[in-house]
Amino acid sequence: MKLRILSCFLIFALCFSMLSACGSDTAPSDHSPNSSLQTEISDSQDSTPVESSETDPAGTSDDDSSEEEAEPSQVVEPATPPDQQAESSAPAEITTASRFSTSDVPAYSGKAYTSVNGNVPYFSAAELATQSFETYSDLDSLGRCGVTYACIGKDLMPTEERGSIGMVKPTGWHTVRYDDLVDGKYLYNRCHLIGYQLTGENANTKNLITGTRYLNIEGMLPFENMVADYIQETNNHVLYRVTPIFEGNNLLANGVLMEGYSVEDKGAGVSYCVFAYNVQPGIEIDYATGESKLADGAQQEEQKTATVTPTPSPEPEKQEPVTRSEASQADYILNTNTKKFHYPTCSSVNDMKEKNRQEFFGTRDETIALGYSPCGRCKP
Repeated sequence: MKLRILSCFLIFALCFSMLSACGSDTAPSDHSPNSSLQTEISDSQDSTPVESSETDPAGTSDDDSSEEEAEPSQVVEPATPPDQQAESSAPAEITTASRFSTSDVPAYSGKAYTSVNGNVPYFSAAELATQSFETYSDLDSLGRCGVTYACIGKDLMPTEERGSIGMVKPTGWHTVRYDDLVDGKYLYNRCHLIGYQLTGENANTKNLITGTRYLNIEGMLPFENMVADYIQETNNHVLYRVTPIFEGNNLLANGVLMEGYSVEDKGAGVSYCVFAYNVQPGIEIDYATGESKLADGAQQEEQKTATVTPTPSPEPEKQEPVTRSEASQADYILNTNTKKFHYPTCSSVNDMKEKNRQEFFGTRDETIALGYSPCGRCKP
């Protein structure tokens, strides 16, 4: 009986040992098919040629591992993963169009702006972001504005009407009128580098340059309107940069380099790179000082002001207001007695008693809201 029990025990032990051996032999086979499959995928990927940009345009691929070196003049989608883009959306410093050269800009030939760099902005892939920001360069040693740079979204756009900017006097500023040559009569405007309608910056001295009426309305405004309309319609973002271009120590910019690129749709909605000329047809401008005069052959029935330093004139009643306006550069002159407001260059200002004369910095609507009515002579 004991022998039978011992035999059964030995048989049981032998069977258990055989089963254990079988288990250890089959374990590696569970992983070997996956290992082989991964090797096949890897080999297949290594041997697959990269598709040309004709079949896979730059920026449309979802493969983060494919990195094509962009042409220097192209704007490409950033290689930065989406979860890291927020980190680069608020740059530590303002970037510039480093490859831009004034030699790329042809001489003014009758059009307010011209395309530069094939109308492709100079932004790099690393700059593209979908989080709004705005940055403004510090004024240089001459008080001139530098690069303004922003990623504009709806959250930056103003919800209030623009306030007064008359207290700002950018470099090269002069209050000068050419009634028959300039729409709006005044040669110079305080031009926002980044338009008020885009970021709501009002009297920011780092964002205002002395620009001709022609630059402001014909050169810059069309692009500002384009960007504003696009953002309002799509709720997307536009990378936006404006660079005033000064020659040497000139106080007046020769023009501005304007760049725009819609981020979410990779430039499908907005993409441009232009130079807008700071000129005024029919008027010669000294960019070193901002002084101006009628161009040779230009005709004007009445010129109410000339330059910062008035030249001798047989009509002193027109001369004195110019001197006053150049000293104060107010937007309007108020007569506190008659409740009339005038342009600083109006001849009526010369006849005004000093105690009734008050300088005003603000808009026409603000002046009327204070109870003043426009002068019938200068019709401000």
